[in-house]
Amino acid sequence: MNAIKKLSPSPHHQDNFEIRVPGSIANLGPGFDTLAVAVQLYIVARARRIAGRGELKFHFLDQEPSGPNLIARGFRHLAGDEAHLLPSLCVEVSSDIPMQAGLGSSAAAIVAGFRLYEAITGPLPLQAMLNAACALESHPDNAAAALLGGLTVSCQLPDDSVHASRFPWPESLGFAVLTPKLPIGTQHSRSVLPESIARTDVVFNLQRVALLLQSLQSQDFSLLKLALGDRVHQPWRESIVPGLADVLSLEHRDLLGVCLSGSGPSVVGIAERNLWEVGDALASVYRQSGIDYNLRLVQAHQESCEPYQLYRSGMLCCS
Repeated sequence: MNAIKKLSPSPHHQDNFEIRVPGSIANLGPGFDTLAVAVQLYIVARARRIAGRGELKFHFLDQEPSGPNLIARGFRHLAGDEAHLLPSLCVEVSSDIPMQAGLGSSAAAIVAGFRLYEAITGPLPLQAMLNAACALESHPDNAAAALLGGLTVSCQLPDDSVHASRFPWPESLGFAVLTPKLPIGTQHSRSVLPESIARTDVVFNLQRVALLLQSLQSQDFSLLKLALGDRVHQPWRESIVPGLADVLSLEHRDLLGVCLSGSGPSVVGIAERNLWEVGDALASVYRQSGIDYNLRLVQAHQESCEPYQLYRSGMLCCS
């Protein structure tokens, strides 16, 4: 595994800077712990240097962390024993990525912590940050999308390092993301998954991952709905994600495909046109069940970060 070299505070760091990290839709049907696409929902951290060393002060504008502060955890994971030597920071955080919703909020927060560390020590190897994020998250897909942007394919190697490749998401495809107001933790969502999968189901998913990638690359979306089929995680999560079974069988003339986002409970409809109508079709399932929800219409976040250029400009930003 590539190690991150610990650095002293950079003499060129800025006293004020901003970091923006995208959320993500992971799994994409058959691509369990493998596929993810970054989306235009963001954690934004505005930081300024304050007197002293080794202190991080946070002010959360939108949502307080429901558990540990993962931005601080990411920062301190990289800082290690040198944390007390680094400049103190006051960090104001805003986010439109809902927590415990299957939209990559944890990975985005960890990556934001990495970027804070990078902003005051100097640019870091992207590969090393990806490995560190996977070590903290235990799966690489959301972190890869948060770091690279676009559609990412991740693979954890025998030495626990991560290989990730980035591809552009088709510009014409948007997402209707519906989040029931029933948060589900990743650990709970993983606990319902079986310990083993039948060979026929493994083959089913392998075929559809290949078909999905071919469909997105060729931009022939005629088989996209079939390509999003899954027998590895979605059938088991129907017991804890309200409305999932009905949404997966939903029909609409403009709905190209639908899947669970990450571990849920957010569900995602993919469409080229009439995205609002597609979102309303998803919402109708929940209105009929009396379940409150939030509906977001979003596009893919395509760009990867350029840490060297952005660091020199004093602004770390993923767009």
